[in-house]
Amino acid sequence: MNFLYPKLVPASFTWTRPENGAPVTKVHEWIEPLSSESAPEKSKAADFVIVGVPLSRSSISASGASEFPDAFRRAWKSFTTYNLDEDIDLAERIALDAGDVPMHVTDIRRCHENIVTAAAVLFDHFPNSKICAIGGDHSITAMMVKGLQQARAQERIGIIQFDTHFDLRDLSDNGPSNGTPMRNLIESGVVKGSDMYNIGLHGFFNTKDLKQYAEEQGVHYITLGKARKKGIKETVEDCLGHLATRVDTIYLTVDMDVLDIAYAPGVPASTPGGMTTAELLEGVMAAAKHPKVGAMDIVCLDPLKDTLVQPTVKLGTHVFLTFATGVMLR
Repeated sequence: MNFLYPKLVPASFTWTRPENGAPVTKVHEWIEPLSSESAPEKSKAADFVIVGVPLSRSSISASGASEFPDAFRRAWKSFTTYNLDEDIDLAERIALDAGDVPMHVTDIRRCHENIVTAAAVLFDHFPNSKICAIGGDHSITAMMVKGLQQARAQERIGIIQFDTHFDLRDLSDNGPSNGTPMRNLIESGVVKGSDMYNIGLHGFFNTKDLKQYAEEQGVHYITLGKARKKGIKETVEDCLGHLATRVDTIYLTVDMDVLDIAYAPGVPASTPGGMTTAELLEGVMAAAKHPKVGAMDIVCLDPLKDTLVQPTVKLGTHVFLTFATGVMLR
């Protein structure tokens, strides 16, 4: 158990840690479980805090995204802590695995309340750490951001969203699902529409009324076609530049359905015409380098739909490691 129990419960498994003094070269050796031995004050020195949010019953598409937190942890063994491209070794920083937000079997609203509560505790206890939520479907984003607002009520929050969809569906007939998190945040008054930037929309996967709602609320959206013409990195940096002048904290949400189906078979709502692996990693790196980006999540990745070698799970893990690299490059 850790000192945040029962708001957070231990992960279903943990890796064996190397003995004291042994070199840390792999990600599963680097990320430490937050245990009862982790002194609360000492743990505040963590650079990165990971939390699993295993909820996907609130997904519009049939989804096993609740299985991603465990699959994500199991994938760590496939990665080293050293980023060759950037000559950065993540092992120089402290990363903790806080475990999972407890979920109710049938009560989705209670699950969402648990996420808000756990997020508030995490953002309060780890004020200087980068909180990284591993979903779960996209409904978790609204709850993580609500928890952030509870912990830091004086701060104005902005959002950078990589997504194929607006996620602005009407709450009256969709409820707090993975199709409504951005509308949920707008209508609950937690985030202004004008403080949201959605990058990666494309194709035939949004209805016109959602575009109209986005425009009415002042949501900034950049289609993938426009982002490609300008450059993914340049687009992200431009959005961050504008957003940073208005907000105190920026939350990055990565919906893995922004990727082309060829690159991400393990996504419930994957589509043709989306981002390439390289484009998403470039965008995440650009966002992570910005000093106001204080938290992130990875959502809508279903290991049960992935192919045998788990390319989507590995890519989701790569997204987190890329984010951590970007933070180190600040």
